[in-house]
Amino acid sequence: MCGIIGYIGNNNPINILINGLKNLEYRGYDSAGIAIKNEKELQVIKSVGKIVNLEEKIKSLKVIESNLGIAHTRWATHGKPSEENAHPHTVGKVTLVHNGIIENASELREKLVKEGVIFHSETDTEVVAALINKYYEKDPVKAINKTLKEVKGSYALGILFIDNNHLYATRKDSPLIIGLGKDENFIASDIAAIIDYTNKYILLEEGEIADITKDKVVVTKDEKEVEKEVHTTNMEKDAKDKCGYEHYMLKEIMEEPVVLEKTLKPYLEDLNKLPSLTDYEEIHIVACGSAMYAGMIGKALLEEYANTKVEIDVASEYRYKNIIYDRKTLVILISQSGETADTIAAMRKAKENKVETLAIVNVKTSTIARESDQKIFIEAGPEIAVATTKAYILQVGIMALLAYKTALTKGLVKDNDKVLEDAKKLPRLVKEVLDRKDEYKKIAKEIYTKEDIFFIGRKIDYATSQEGSLKLKEVSYIHSEAYQAGELKHGTISLIEDDMPVFAILTDDTIKDKTISNIEEVKSRGAKTIIISNERWNTNDLQVVVPKISEYFQPILIVPTLQLIAYETAKLRGCDIDKPKNLAKSVTVE
Repeated sequence: MCGIIGYIGNNNPINILINGLKNLEYRGYDSAGIAIKNEKELQVIKSVGKIVNLEEKIKSLKVIESNLGIAHTRWATHGKPSEENAHPHTVGKVTLVHNGIIENASELREKLVKEGVIFHSETDTEVVAALINKYYEKDPVKAINKTLKEVKGSYALGILFIDNNHLYATRKDSPLIIGLGKDENFIASDIAAIIDYTNKYILLEEGEIADITKDKVVVTKDEKEVEKEVHTTNMEKDAKDKCGYEHYMLKEIMEEPVVLEKTLKPYLEDLNKLPSLTDYEEIHIVACGSAMYAGMIGKALLEEYANTKVEIDVASEYRYKNIIYDRKTLVILISQSGETADTIAAMRKAKENKVETLAIVNVKTSTIARESDQKIFIEAGPEIAVATTKAYILQVGIMALLAYKTALTKGLVKDNDKVLEDAKKLPRLVKEVLDRKDEYKKIAKEIYTKEDIFFIGRKIDYATSQEGSLKLKEVSYIHSEAYQAGELKHGTISLIEDDMPVFAILTDDTIKDKTISNIEEVKSRGAKTIIISNERWNTNDLQVVVPKISEYFQPILIVPTLQLIAYETAKLRGCDIDKPKNLAKSVTVE
């Protein structure tokens, strides 16, 4: 959530900070602000809405000369979107930006008010600034350390002191890196914010405090200096460009064949490169959002073909459940960013209980990647659009291969070259599916004026329906629900009205006829049905037919059709496709 960038060097920071904020827009935000300072004064400028609003405000003001500053995009948690609540926040000699949530903010605020502090916002962030200011006596690191001992929750902080020309940073449960340049240094919540200036960075670990000047970075923990490894990112500067596409979402969908090839090829050449799941009596799959729906497909495949007991939970529930680990269990964590707060908490819960963890993750330097026992990296590259597309496809592909390898190892299937041959065909077949844009535009024209839509399917097709429904509601703002096809008649069918779109996913040969009967039920009540299948049906429904391949990989051909239908529908509705309202890319708060 939110975005942080900070700069110290020889240059005017404003353009660098604004450019960094723009590169972080995909994380989601509702207001933005900057603070710049020199040896004599500090200036804070904030605005509500898009970053262009902040740019225009800066142009209208007389701005101080500076070579040090911090900037922030806010995704509201404590307090509505407003200039008062936007970051940076200043209390006394301290100005800071903050990602995360301070859980004991109310209690701390009450104490500080009794001590005479006057607050000007509703935020938890201003409480942190007030605490640091309370403890500040010419030693910034000592003041920050004292504050960290009192606050509970998650934070990434970029901090300035009015009488000090250094930049300070610290973090817990929210990502923050330090970018290293020549005669200049940076802080950022994501490498994308600073890739235009440097590809070298330090990972700030939990509880560490960085004291940064233009030519030096000193990192301490508990006031003892820590040696830090310098990393180099392979992210290209143009990876964050649209490359001629109208939206990042479309660009990332069209990249699916390439990233599939890159991710799956090493495992198709040697399945033994994948971790073995046969040593475990039970698998728990834990994730959020689309990653959870990828996990649902994994659960369906592992249970159906590998005879493996699988539980799946939303991470925000799993972390608070009383889990009885009475069998040898593996917890599989799925996360694109590797910084999803609830998934991190679920991972740590498993580790506290001495349960092994396996991460399926895109960002190799992320918290989940670093802390999990085993990891499988998907090669999605940067995913800028808030709604995940290519990363989801890769998560499904990895789960499919894990299921196949497990079934093979258990002797439940024979070594089947056709399964692997189908997997090798996936990049080409996905491209064929993606190239049929006119079909998806036609369906989008049929549904874009509607405000309620259902998706139905059975077994693995239900899991696919969940992702199709989520993608549509995320980017088009149409209310959409996914149901097990057989469950719709137990109450919800009462909502079917004339001309209401109902998408039906049909790929599972063992249950197709049952789903067809459910399609007839909704049609008889006036629904407009759209069938997405791997064979053509003798009906007058709108249909999309994808190639028929191994059941392990069939969802990988269905989902791109649903992604493009969602995209074309959102486009017709004039929605902000890459940055849907109220959403954030990396959900780093609970």
